[in-house]
Amino acid sequence: MTTIRDVEQSYLKAEIPGDLRVGDSVAVGLRIREGDKERIQTFHGVLIAKRRSGIQATITVRRIVAGEGVELTVPLHSPRLADVKVNRRGRVRRAKLYYLRDRVGKATRLREDLRASVVRRRKDAAKARTEPAAEDRARVSNEPTTPA
Repeated sequence: MTTIRDVEQSYLKAEIPGDLRVGDSVAVGLRIREGDKERIQTFHGVLIAKRRSGIQATITVRRIVAGEGVELTVPLHSPRLADVKVNRRGRVRRAKLYYLRDRVGKATRLREDLRASVVRRRKDAAKARTEPAAEDRARVSNEPTTPA
């Protein structure tokens, strides 16, 4: 069992957004290969499910296109997955949002989790207070010292 885990460790991505939660509105960037060119196509939708862990971890994103529901299930450690960005935090009370499949229009809206954005803003503000700005660090290190 440990040899399988060791082999899987070499395929795990180092940079996976760990703060993905069910109910979030996300933008999933997928690498699309067309001939000899490669581009990133973005799929915007609501994260309705997270499954498994480790190399088998997947997310399911749902959106409505031309009145039809479209779901995309993506392995988090896939080389095709370029990035996942959280656009908006959703406040939900379920681990799986499969009930959204039966709903249309305004009934599919989720409440926004304002607490998450407030906490994130507080952390950013605290970080800005403790760290000097980049130009301040450069100015301090590049100033010539004058003898007193």
